Amino acid sequence: MFSKEESRKLREEFWIAFGKSYPRKWILYKTKIKGLSFKFHFDIKKAMVSIDIEGDLNKRIELWEKIISLKSILISEYQPEAHFEDYYLLDNRKEISRVYVIKEKVSIHNKNTWRETMEFLNEHMIAFETFYMEYKDIIQL
Repeated sequence: MFSKEESRKLREEFWIAFGKSYPRKWILYKTKIKGLSFKFHFDIKKAMVSIDIEGDLNKRIELWEKIISLKSILISEYQPEAHFEDYYLLDNRKEISRVYVIKEKVSIHNKNTWRETMEFLNEHMIAFETFYMEYKDIIQL
């Protein structure tokens, strides 16, 4: 069991190591589409890379429909294991729409899983970003 401070330090150490291992400028929040962002997530049970759609319901539905119209391309060419959830409830009870890939049985508290997690995060974020850059004109309409 880790204290909050030990856990915080491990998280910080992981993300610093990830940044040094994969030094690049990720798009993340800089999509130029309000409410659309890319996210990394790593906790004590899993790692995840996602496209998150937030904001008012009408805008969220509009963006979600554009992503869904590209679903077959996203799955066949970029993320074969992607999950699509039009209703995803965050821990803070905020409702979003999310497309994500997940890696189970890794833990930020277990340094033995860090390398495979870093490779997973890098590979899948590049795939999401490549998809976005290729189809952003359709998504932005």
